[in-house]
Amino acid sequence: MNNNRRVTIKEVAETAGVSIQTVSRVLNNRPDVSAKTRENIQLVMDQLGYQPSKLARDLTRQRSYTIGVVIAGLEYTGPSKTLNGIAEATEDLNYTLILKELHHFEYNVQPVLNWLYARHVDGIIWAVPEYGNNRDWLSEFLPQFPIPIVFQDMAAQPDTSIVYMDNYIGGEKATKHLLRLGYRQIGHISGPLGWYAAAERKQAWHDSLLQAGIEYEDRFHIECDWSLSSGAAAIGPLLDQYPEVEAIFIANDLMAIGAMQALCKRNTQVPQDLALVGYDDIPEAAFVCPPLTTIRQDFYRYGYSTVSQLVELIEAVRQHKDSIEYKFTKIEPELIIRESTIASRKRR
Repeated sequence: MNNNRRVTIKEVAETAGVSIQTVSRVLNNRPDVSAKTRENIQLVMDQLGYQPSKLARDLTRQRSYTIGVVIAGLEYTGPSKTLNGIAEATEDLNYTLILKELHHFEYNVQPVLNWLYARHVDGIIWAVPEYGNNRDWLSEFLPQFPIPIVFQDMAAQPDTSIVYMDNYIGGEKATKHLLRLGYRQIGHISGPLGWYAAAERKQAWHDSLLQAGIEYEDRFHIECDWSLSSGAAAIGPLLDQYPEVEAIFIANDLMAIGAMQALCKRNTQVPQDLALVGYDDIPEAAFVCPPLTTIRQDFYRYGYSTVSQLVELIEAVRQHKDSIEYKFTKIEPELIIRESTIASRKRR
């Protein structure tokens, strides 16, 4: 090629008429590619002037029994509890952890993965929450990376192993619990909708209302930032724009506890005047007054499933298996009913 632009693995695959994964197998000297296909791909790489990444090397190095974890948002309940679950599961399976914390959700991924690879990890758990477009690198960079990666908290992707805490089912359980109790005017305080988890919880609430014959209006919803203070600050605007509201599904327990304090200051009783459902089941949820109905996430199971799935991939790659099974595993959360919800006296 006559310009200085770097040729990508995707261009090689398209020109050769094969998948990105097949090109990756050739780059990593995998045996599960025919000689004819290998020769054709090599010819295309030569014609295009493709220079493989320095990470596209075979897996001859010694096994370390170490797992890398990339995570961000540890100031939030979900990511911090997720890391606890991963750490417990890793210890149970006799692996060691190397942690790489990111301080924002948008990043240059290659230096992060290079840093972990240089420390001889056998595989990586990508525990950074899906936020906006921060998964756009997957199709281009992932096939070139020589060790397996399992992702958490993201939508399904082809040829990608993912363990997902099912936020849609959780949001559905919260909303349908309120509907079963007879509430019809149900508001929602969401987390920041750039987060995949927050968007899924809101979508489940929205869909559950529609299934119950309740037409959605924008005034039913306030977007917040997961914090106690944002939950407290949302109550006034939500009640002003939706005065007939009878119950609120709040997308995490911290915001729900903040909302309870704001309601107390307004002399609004929970659940007599307004029922609340939270999400996460943090320890404090059982000790506020009244105790908070919420959605419990099993972070130990989440971590254990992720580590187990990664270990399976590590074994498959090291044994040069002809095919690798990529799984999309969903962990279903549980509804925990406490005293912040009661049967409505306003059945309509």
